[in-house]
Amino acid sequence: MADDSSRGEEAAPSAVATPFPLQDRLRFAQFVLERLPNGRCRAQVELTWRESERFSGQSEGLSSQAGELRCAAEATVQALTQSVDGGVAFELLGVKAVRAFDATVVIVSLSVQSDDRSHRVVGSYLSDTEPARGAALAVLNATNRILGNRLFMR
Repeated sequence: MADDSSRGEEAAPSAVATPFPLQDRLRFAQFVLERLPNGRCRAQVELTWRESERFSGQSEGLSSQAGELRCAAEATVQALTQSVDGGVAFELLGVKAVRAFDATVVIVSLSVQSDDRSHRVVGSYLSDTEPARGAALAVLNATNRILGNRLFMR
C-alpha cells in the first residue's frame, strides 16, 4: 500500500482525541484544617481553574476523626458548588476512612443533581498521613468527570 505522503497529500487526522490542556482542569490549591479549642474543627479548601479563578469553601464540625473527614469533604463541596455557579447541586451523603490492603482509604459518596437528573457518585483517595485532606481529594475524585465537561463549556 502506498504512503499518502509520497503523493504530496496530507495524512488524515488521527481519530485519537487530544486531551484538554492541564489548565482547563479544576485544581486542588490549598487545604487547611484547624482544631479549635472548643472541641470543633474548621476546614478550608481552595480550588483554582485556569490559574485565574479561585473557589473556596469552609466548614466547621466536631473535632473527631469522623467529624474532621466530614468537615473537609463539606468544605470541598462548597468550593465545587461555587465553581459551577449553581449549574450543579452537590450533597455529601457520607464519608468514611477504611483500612484496606494495608493502607487507609477515604471514601466519599455524593448526590449530584444537574439538568433535572440526580445520581450518586463515589470517590476515594489513599491517605495514610492526612485523612481529612484525603477526604477533600476524594470529593474531587468523585466529581472530576462531571466537572471537567461542565467547566470546559463555560
